[in-house]
Amino acid sequence: MPFPDGFDWTSDGRGTALVRSIEALISELPDLQQDNINAELDHLSSLADTDGMTSAEQICAGNSIELEGLEGVEDALLMLAIAHPQMIDRVSAQASLMRRTGGRNWSAFQFDNDGKPWALGSDAARNGFLADAISILDLPEHRKREADWYKTIKTNPITGEETEIVHATIYVEARAESELAFGASNTLDRQLVQKVMEVGIACDAKERIVEICAKGGKKVRDEYVASFAKHFAPQSETPVETPRRNVMLDTLKSPQIFLTEPADGIERVEVSSLDFFSTGGGFTRIEKRGEGETLYHFLERRFGGFSPLRLGGWHMTGATIRIIIAAKEDQRRHTLTVTLRTPNTTTLPNKTEQDRQFVFGLLERWNLLAPRHMDDAKVEVVD
Repeated sequence: MPFPDGFDWTSDGRGTALVRSIEALISELPDLQQDNINAELDHLSSLADTDGMTSAEQICAGNSIELEGLEGVEDALLMLAIAHPQMIDRVSAQASLMRRTGGRNWSAFQFDNDGKPWALGSDAARNGFLADAISILDLPEHRKREADWYKTIKTNPITGEETEIVHATIYVEARAESELAFGASNTLDRQLVQKVMEVGIACDAKERIVEICAKGGKKVRDEYVASFAKHFAPQSETPVETPRRNVMLDTLKSPQIFLTEPADGIERVEVSSLDFFSTGGGFTRIEKRGEGETLYHFLERRFGGFSPLRLGGWHMTGATIRIIIAAKEDQRRHTLTVTLRTPNTTTLPNKTEQDRQFVFGLLERWNLLAPRHMDDAKVEVVD
């Protein structure tokens, strides 16, 4: 749609003035063109929320697109639709992944931090992964497919630290559906509408985490991550699934009594390290050393009122908890270690599924994890 010279792109802060200006311009167009444009605007409207704005910011940061000076999410989306139309599909895919995080069709997998590089930029690895996706979806080879790879920049809300995330949205031609529509002769006809199925992945190479959003249940997502490991991280051990839920570190600002039950078989629980970030830009990690004194006792003895637990300007960003399991007849005494980091990283790599479920149950009991996000949404099938 052509915009006249001098069109006023400014907003009143709520977007209503800009919307009215655009509506007036659209009303002068032919009816069919109005319908097409309104359909596109409806799509943009579906993205005009907090998730949509966050997605736009992350994608623009990853593609060196400046949003400075734009007033609100409507301005940002309209600018992208006009100047960078491909980015709207990426914003839509990213917002969809954010809304499904923690839901039924989403899984996150934690690789061991073995220091071995990932081949995320390899064309051969990307093509191999795409071919595997078609096989996992159990679709005929003739079905069209396309993978859109792009980067986003996520910013830690407390520390301001930026992390580069590599994304892939795999679009696959799904089975056609029959729908009623008005044909060229203005009579109802039954037409075949070709559908597109999406599979989304997000790769955090720094934290060694891969998120997968795809329908089909846990078994299918296990197949996707096995393919990811085969093509992009062939030197690393098979990753394990780990829930991605917001952590509640405020619980650890004071000494805790970690409630256990006899059936847990837990000998003791200890906080072995705490990470802090200062509003002045400094980081510090306090680790427990020696027996007979907790980390909290050490902080009080060593720093008193200047402890980051008591002094203003310090924010807790991470904690490591050691769960010592008592020896049993068929098992030696051992320790399960879990690290929590803001806003939603929980690492428990290279443990059995039974151990992982056991530890996450304890974290819920100790109020260290936000309530589980119950999302019944499916991976979208779109026109």
